[in-house]
Amino acid sequence: MSDLKTITETLLTGDGEKVAELTQAALDAGLSAKEILNQGLIAGMDIVGARMESGEMFIPEVLMSAQAMGGAVEILKPLLSDEDAAGGGTIVLGTVKGDLHDIGKNLVSMMMESAGFKVVNMGVDIDPDAFIQAIKDNDADILALSALLTTTMPMMAQTIKSIEESGLRDKVKILVGGAPVNQSYADEIGADGYAPDAGSASKLAKALLA
Repeated sequence: MSDLKTITETLLTGDGEKVAELTQAALDAGLSAKEILNQGLIAGMDIVGARMESGEMFIPEVLMSAQAMGGAVEILKPLLSDEDAAGGGTIVLGTVKGDLHDIGKNLVSMMMESAGFKVVNMGVDIDPDAFIQAIKDNDADILALSALLTTTMPMMAQTIKSIEESGLRDKVKILVGGAPVNQSYADEIGADGYAPDAGSASKLAKALLA
């Protein structure tokens, strides 16, 4: 569908106004909201994620594309069922207790939403009990934990330990990320995956739920 391809290509430029126009035009032409979401917008953000991972796109460009996607999704929302809008599952995401960094986490949140996940962004300085409650309340498939300080990395381990003690560990996949975090630390604390950036976090979340 050339209309969908044009949406995808325009999304990569970050031109939100044009993406919104094309989205409305595709609806007017009789394409379904689900088709436009999956084959036009999400397909575009998958490319954005891959380009971010490879260093071809940088954070300001990624943010522009994600914001353009958000504007288009607002047009589609009234026509999408909850199931269509969050076909990828539910992710609870937050920065661990003691850590107040949120820019990277918010970018991950935008990329996850752009990939079709329902995202519950809890914010920063979140203690383990709050994460546990959010997993229960939202029937979460994935918990994504962020830490930007070496001093708050142990709180990731404590959060995972608390989730194990709550009996929820088998019901949720846990992703970790942040500047000082790496794959070996993720393995050490029993996480299901580690992502170095927002693009790879989104890809990894899809792979874990496939």
